[in-house]
Amino acid sequence: MAPNGAETTLRIGLIIYGSLNIISGSYLYDRMLVEYLQAQGDTVEIIPMPWRGYANNLFDNWLPPLPNRLRTLDVDLLLQDELNHPSLFWLNPSLARQKRYPIISIVHHLRSSESHPPLSMQLYRWVEKNYLHTVDGYVFNSQTTQKAVTELAGANAAERPSLVAHPAADHLPAPTPALLTNYIPLRCEKNGPLRILFVGNVIERKGLHMLLKALATLPAAEWKLDVVGSLTVDEEYAERIQQQIDQDRLRDQVSLMGAVSNETLCKHYLHANVLALPSYEGFGIVYLEAMRFGIPVIGLMAGGAREIITPEENGFLVPPNDHASLAHYIQQLNSDRGLLERMSMAAIRTYAAQPTWEQSCAAIHHWLHEFHMRHAAQYGLSSHANAD
Repeated sequence: MAPNGAETTLRIGLIIYGSLNIISGSYLYDRMLVEYLQAQGDTVEIIPMPWRGYANNLFDNWLPPLPNRLRTLDVDLLLQDELNHPSLFWLNPSLARQKRYPIISIVHHLRSSESHPPLSMQLYRWVEKNYLHTVDGYVFNSQTTQKAVTELAGANAAERPSLVAHPAADHLPAPTPALLTNYIPLRCEKNGPLRILFVGNVIERKGLHMLLKALATLPAAEWKLDVVGSLTVDEEYAERIQQQIDQDRLRDQVSLMGAVSNETLCKHYLHANVLALPSYEGFGIVYLEAMRFGIPVIGLMAGGAREIITPEENGFLVPPNDHASLAHYIQQLNSDRGLLERMSMAAIRTYAAQPTWEQSCAAIHHWLHEFHMRHAAQYGLSSHANAD
């Protein structure tokens, strides 16, 4: 038998842009899943593709390299990160006609759930909707993402097999809950400015500009902000952020740390009072990372934050582009350190109730194997699956 009692092992393909080592929540999810599948004995073949921009990647559907490779791919099933939808929305139907293998989309976050100019949004919605109609099933990172897919793609998507498997945060080392319980009251004491943490690549979608706009309305002596995340993903936006910091005279309060190691990130989590990330997230792994360290979170009302953040209990939710509400909640946590401590303790409890990576990946592993068996039986397909 295969590890953990699995009766078969599968050959699985995974299409992604770039490398699994890219620092983002979606790539972390894919990486943890690949490592788990391999540990169970499955073979996972990564099919990396270059990201050349949305419009340029649309041509992948017709240029020979990708179609030729996928039409000869020797796997039992093909996983596609939904981020790759522009490269696959037209190609997938031709693969389906060959019935060589089923296609499962791992959906972290719909591009059409973000804010875009009207004409761009029309294109994104059309391409993404068509892509979602071309796959045989879905793995979702949240109920929010599942609902977004159903709303965009309709009954066609709702009727297809799917699984919701939440991300986790136990990939980071952290103090035990007992140690944190003793440490949090000391961290919450008002012996200095409120220590605010922003974790995410410095790109417009993450909303750092809105956070800075909110903080600029508060007394400078009452807060400090550490920004942890790459400054090179969108260098033009990062430059605008630096200009905003200079114009609002926030240099003494804001530190742009860039991308950091997990060890350094954990140190930031240990010393922070609150995580503020006013962006649309399909789930928001950083919310769980923060709560593992007993940090309350301020997130957006839109998106997956609602599945983790309970307002007034372990954090706050703000409407999109509402910097006044964001400033209000930051001020409230700074002035009421008792509230900050209670929310910090609640954050630990929230994290403890979430699944681990092993639990979520085990659920996906089981679901994929069950899906493969049903699909092979339905279409009378031969299988590479090996019984051990």
